[in-house]
Amino acid sequence: MELETAFLITAFATLFVVIDPPGLIPLFIALTPGMTAEHRRAIGLRASIVAIFILTLFGLTGEAVLNFIGISMSAFRIAGGILLFLTALDMLFERRTQRREGQKTVADHDPSVFPIAIPLIAGPGAIATMILLVGEAGSWQGIVAVHLVMIFVILLALALFMVAGPLERALGRTGTIVITRLLGMLLAALSVQFVIDGIIQTGLLG
Repeated sequence: MELETAFLITAFATLFVVIDPPGLIPLFIALTPGMTAEHRRAIGLRASIVAIFILTLFGLTGEAVLNFIGISMSAFRIAGGILLFLTALDMLFERRTQRREGQKTVADHDPSVFPIAIPLIAGPGAIATMILLVGEAGSWQGIVAVHLVMIFVILLALALFMVAGPLERALGRTGTIVITRLLGMLLAALSVQFVIDGIIQTGLLG
C-alpha cells in the first residue's frame, strides 16, 4: 500500500508539473478575450474533454505502439526523462511561457481544441508522461489509477479556468513566475529519476 501511495503521489506531482494548471491561467485569459463567463466555461470544458481523450488514448496505446516499432520501455523512459528535463529548463528560464504565449497568436475564434487542449494541456511532455507512468503502473489497477490522476489534474486546470480572472489578479506576474520556477525545479528532479530508472532497467546500473 505504501508503494502504491508513493506511486500515486509521484504520478500526481509529475502530471501536475507537466500540465502546469496555474501557468495556463494567463494564457487561457489571453485566448478568451472579452468573452462572457459562460462562454469561457464552455471553452474550458471542451478543451478539458479533448485533452482527457488524447492523453487516455496515448496512455492506453502508447506502449503497444512502442513495442510495435521496437522501442523498449526503458529506452522510452530515458528519452521521456530527457524530454521532461528540457521542459523543466524551459520553465526555469521562462522559455516555456514565451513559447506558449507565441502559440496564442494562431488561435481561431474557438481556441478550445487548438491551442488550449493541444498542445497547452496535452502537449508532448504530458503525452510522454502518461506513457511512462502507465509503463510503471504494473497492473490494470495502476493503469486505471494513473488515468484517474490525469483526469483529476485536468479537472483542477478546468477549475482554475473558471476563476481565471480573479486568480490572475491575485497572483500577479511575479506570483505566476515564482510558481512556474518552483514547479520547474520539481520537474527537473522527477525527470532525472525517470532517466535513472530507465538506466537501471537496461541493466547498466546494478
